Amino acid sequence: MTLAVLGAIAFSGKAIIVKLAYRYGVDAVTLLMYRMLFALPVFLIMAWWAGRGKAALTRKDWMGVVGLGFSGYYLASYLDFAGLAYISAALERLILYLNPTLVVIFGWVVYKRGITWGQFAGMLVSYCGVLLVFGHEVGAQGSNAVWGALLVLGSAISYAIYMVYSGEMVKRLGSMRLVGLASSVACFFCIAQFLITHPLSAMHVAPQVLWLSLLNSTACTVAPVLMVMMAIERIGAGMTAQTGMIGPLSTILMGVWLLDEQLNVWMVAGTSLVMVGIFVFTRWARKPGAAK
Repeated sequence: MTLAVLGAIAFSGKAIIVKLAYRYGVDAVTLLMYRMLFALPVFLIMAWWAGRGKAALTRKDWMGVVGLGFSGYYLASYLDFAGLAYISAALERLILYLNPTLVVIFGWVVYKRGITWGQFAGMLVSYCGVLLVFGHEVGAQGSNAVWGALLVLGSAISYAIYMVYSGEMVKRLGSMRLVGLASSVACFFCIAQFLITHPLSAMHVAPQVLWLSLLNSTACTVAPVLMVMMAIERIGAGMTAQTGMIGPLSTILMGVWLLDEQLNVWMVAGTSLVMVGIFVFTRWARKPGAAK
């Protein structure tokens, strides 16, 4: 349980660190490049460790890894970082927290899997919560909030695509090996994007950006991945997912503490709706009679 709680809080800290780094004039591409550059050695070691004694990847496996790495870790991360330049960390976390509902919607569209009335009710409540917070930010920031929310929603959709199509790959390669390989691929995409779009002189950033990126890559990227995986092994995926509900709360509190974001009635009401909706959604997803 402790591992699941710490993993959820660590994941939530990513948005806070990104928002802090933006204060030093860095852009999303540079910030993402440094995050992945620092994390790359750990992901390579993870992939090697999990692949010891296992069969080599086939060409089809590598194509799958590249595709999943592009969608689930590169594109999702880039859109997320870009969106955080326009919206609050709290709204970003709430949008990303809708990911389980997006996975079910894609499963319904792609695999014709049914959606129960309980799941639908949970989705409706949670989306109303996001719209409540989003409406407040649009009133305060205008079109910037719309663009930022769309970018983060694109991130959530990209990661949902990864979740939908990763099931078969996980069975063949194992979760740790797949995460290590797909994340390493994403690191190379992020570094390549920087090299293509920026001169090398753009690597000269404020020392604070380097330290924040190092913290992001370790405490908010590698560490929570490992903690959540270990939590799933010990208490199961369902309990780990339920514990992850602390994520939006921790983001709001850290945003108020470190970013001076305002804690208002709209944020509290919207967050409450999202958490209740996701709770109802996940409970119905595990009902014995739930549609598959």
